[in-house]
Amino acid sequence: MMLVDPAAVLLSMKNSWQNKPPSWDKSNDPCDSRWEGVTCNNSRGLSNMSLKGKLYGDIGGLTELRSLILAGCSFNGEIPDELGNLAELSFFASSQYDFFIFPTLCKSLVLLRALNSNNFSGAIPPSLGKLSKLYWLDLADNQLTGTIPISTYHSPGLDLLLKAKHFHLNKNQLSGIIPSKLFSSKMALIHLLLDGNRFTGTIPVTLGLIKTLEVLRLDTNALAGSVPSDLNNLTNVNELDLSNNSFDPSEAPLWFSTLPSLTTLAMEFGSLQGVVPEKLFSLPNLQLVKLKYNAFNDTLNMGDSINPQLQLVDLQNNQISRISPDFSGTRFAAAVLVHQMLLFVSLLVKLQNRKWSRMRAFGQLVENGAKILIGEASSIKQANVMKSCFEKFRMQTPQPNWLTSKKSRFLVPIRP
Repeated sequence: MMLVDPAAVLLSMKNSWQNKPPSWDKSNDPCDSRWEGVTCNNSRGLSNMSLKGKLYGDIGGLTELRSLILAGCSFNGEIPDELGNLAELSFFASSQYDFFIFPTLCKSLVLLRALNSNNFSGAIPPSLGKLSKLYWLDLADNQLTGTIPISTYHSPGLDLLLKAKHFHLNKNQLSGIIPSKLFSSKMALIHLLLDGNRFTGTIPVTLGLIKTLEVLRLDTNALAGSVPSDLNNLTNVNELDLSNNSFDPSEAPLWFSTLPSLTTLAMEFGSLQGVVPEKLFSLPNLQLVKLKYNAFNDTLNMGDSINPQLQLVDLQNNQISRISPDFSGTRFAAAVLVHQMLLFVSLLVKLQNRKWSRMRAFGQLVENGAKILIGEASSIKQANVMKSCFEKFRMQTPQPNWLTSKKSRFLVPIRP
């Protein structure tokens, strides 16, 4: 086997790149002369330079490379198949990150590669599936096209990356279906970011096998069919976004109310209908609910055990006709966004008919100031109802001018 000098490989590639730092021209040895951005330890490392050009197959000769960060550069062309020769690769990224964390990381990484936020085009090389030590694959924010490569008898694929914790393929032009073979119970994925592509077809059932998932982003694609009903096993998911796809109309799936780690749920433009599940708002870690532009209808009932961590419930542009929470005894302090102020006004009208002494908790929230954001008032009468209610709450701060405005957006300060 012929041994390749990594310095010679780097020199070869350097000659085809633009915007090189001046220190790179002082010597032919990137280690002895301390090339800017290159750290040597038994291997070579290149970090976050403003280089331009193509990434040639010669890079496959850097078999002992420990760290190579190319994010923020302007590399273009296709990603070379020869990257699959870098058997020690454990980190592969190509989009902008907060690189202040990387100097410490690089000391322990076998190989760090950043290729995101460049102008790479073409397909994802199947040879990346040979990088068995890879734990971070980041090709986000490029111009990659084609499908996600899956292993066959003759070719590797991304499904072989069983040690990978991060698949960041978002903000490209990838298309086709999301292969069911991509996922298995043997995988250790934490982040799966496929948003901002052109994927079609249904969400594969096998996705539910990856119990380690913490962030799942499939939004802004062209996914169709039924909203998956078998995500109950994703008990570690804290952020889940399926917005802006083409799903068939359906009611909210059961897992809306059963994922204990969920902090953010987003499914805008999701063709959801029926009633918003009451149990959703009592999930122990829930903070953000973004469900605008669906067809939810009837009464919004948030129940009497609303999670105190809840910060935002966005249900704008649905068909909800009433809101029916009982705020007494709660410390609910979220911002509730609805399409029409009528929803909140109807609640206040009901409160007017009760004894205010029983609503002390809710009145205290208003006085101390939380946040409830409401849409536009449709009449002066509704605005007057709001004003009357606030007078009963005896707000200590002066009432703003918009309380008497017919067309305005209401921002009611409420916090526990």
